[in-house]
Amino acid sequence: MNAQTEPMYSQYMYNQLVINPAYAGNREVLTLNSYYRKQWMGIDGAPQTTSVSLDGRAIGNRFGFGVQLFDDHLGVEKATGVNTMLSTSVNLTEGGVLSGGLMVGMMNYRSDMTQVTNRFSASDPVFSNNFSKWIPVLGMGLFYNTNKFYTGISIPNLLHSRATSLEVIKSGFQKINDIHVFATAGYVLDLNEDVKLKPSMMMKFVSGAPMALDLNTNILLKEYLGVGVSYRIGDAVVGMLECQLTPSIKLGYAYDQTISSVSAFKPKSHEIMLRFDFGNGGDGFKLNRFF
Repeated sequence: MNAQTEPMYSQYMYNQLVINPAYAGNREVLTLNSYYRKQWMGIDGAPQTTSVSLDGRAIGNRFGFGVQLFDDHLGVEKATGVNTMLSTSVNLTEGGVLSGGLMVGMMNYRSDMTQVTNRFSASDPVFSNNFSKWIPVLGMGLFYNTNKFYTGISIPNLLHSRATSLEVIKSGFQKINDIHVFATAGYVLDLNEDVKLKPSMMMKFVSGAPMALDLNTNILLKEYLGVGVSYRIGDAVVGMLECQLTPSIKLGYAYDQTISSVSAFKPKSHEIMLRFDFGNGGDGFKLNRFF
């Protein structure tokens, strides 16, 4: 089987800290962001991910920092942990900023092997015990942005941290949990005074699996209400809704309609995002408020 093992988010464009540590502090205010994703509802053991992160600027705005708590479930596999991020930025052009970031964390990886259904034999040593281990996480990334454009590339985890830790079964895996590479880009286009168009994309690369590509388009009305659609090639069509409830609070929702072979099971995926910016929304806040 070929698959992505890193968590997936449909609304990554609202807080790229979940995929790129270089984004830490990019909004130039202290930001609290939370995601809850329930994927393929109706299928036992379907993916479920919760993420809560906090990031901002420090030391005279020269450095960005971030911390993320996450809980990721997939079948009998569970991963819970904390990641810390540090970024630094340089001005390449007037209004153009290049940031580099590093992420260091710890993950508690668990696999409840006794809960695997239809296993061949209960006496099989692979399935007779559960597994739990704390393992390190190391990631890195680059992020460039202007007032209207961004692009980034990241490796969320340089270490083979998940299933390769199961010493009892790892000899049967080939290229398990290879390094994932995420590449993103987006632009904000002013259609008129009240309407902005926000096209964006994300490519995901991992050895042994096809490249995954998300193509997204959002329309923002009066900087208050946004509607959008995303096409994850060969996998899903996503509808998105965002609302700037107050100058500091944004609420987002995404609904995924699966179009891959999994669609035979008629699964539905839901994702909720809530972001809160601390501060009064000064010039720094306006710089990156659209992404």
